[in-house]
Amino acid sequence: MESSRLPRFQRASSVASIQLTQRDCQIVRLVYRHRFLRSSHIVSLLDGSPQQFLRRLQLLYHHGYLDRPRVQLEYYHRGGSRPIVYGLGKQGVALVKQELGVAFRDRPWDQNDRGAGRMFLQHELLVADVMVTIALACRQNGIRLLTEHELVPDSKRFRWKVKVNGGSKLSVVPDRVFALESQDDNGESNRAFFFLEADRGTMPVIRKTLSQTSFYRKLLAYEATWSQSIHRSRFGFHRFRVLTVTTSAERVKSLVDACSKLKGGQGLFLFADQTILSGNILSSIWQSGKQGETGSLLH
Repeated sequence: MESSRLPRFQRASSVASIQLTQRDCQIVRLVYRHRFLRSSHIVSLLDGSPQQFLRRLQLLYHHGYLDRPRVQLEYYHRGGSRPIVYGLGKQGVALVKQELGVAFRDRPWDQNDRGAGRMFLQHELLVADVMVTIALACRQNGIRLLTEHELVPDSKRFRWKVKVNGGSKLSVVPDRVFALESQDDNGESNRAFFFLEADRGTMPVIRKTLSQTSFYRKLLAYEATWSQSIHRSRFGFHRFRVLTVTTSAERVKSLVDACSKLKGGQGLFLFADQTILSGNILSSIWQSGKQGETGSLLH
């Protein structure tokens, strides 16, 4: 447990000195890669004594390597208890920037992590929940997980625009991009590429015009990405699928219904609610964008 002598969300002026260890640097790099992680995420990804991790996280926070988004105060003021969420602090930014050099600029954070709002933080934590679950499943099943910086040269970013409906331009910014690399029976490596969308059910599914934000607009943009072969010309992906993890089975049905309105490309999409995170996410069954069809990440 964390010492009661140190405040949770205000850095102490007097705190034990810290000598950075290799494990500390691993923690900082993990938080940089995911943007926000719960302490429980960090423990599960790195293995080790939970109590030792909590003590190191406490020191890394009070020495400025990590941040604790203050929106969490809302929960703790109500007497709750849950794993603390961490973002990158100024000293952590300096550490990672020193390690990555120019490549660090390819992962700029658009907002102040410490001041992140509740809805934004909850969305980012859903993204983290999915990616941590996938990482642990890959470890258990002998699958290699490749993340954004391992897939595309530093000069390219996973943000692009597509033309739809005769000229309208839509922006595409996946929540995460990753690949699963496995070997077939002949020892040949195969990669499956994925764009992830974390949907907390707050965005309208369909709206009257494409100028208004909607989930259908995301689906349309991904379908256009496929039909215009942008995934090949921009990233060198031979094919891809779009994973959407959302809040409920009812929301899944609404998204699949919206997907059916596309002119084509429904097979690109896989949908599931958050219960998929409690099993083996690699072999679990997802709902396809094609009505009545299902699929998994490995098939």
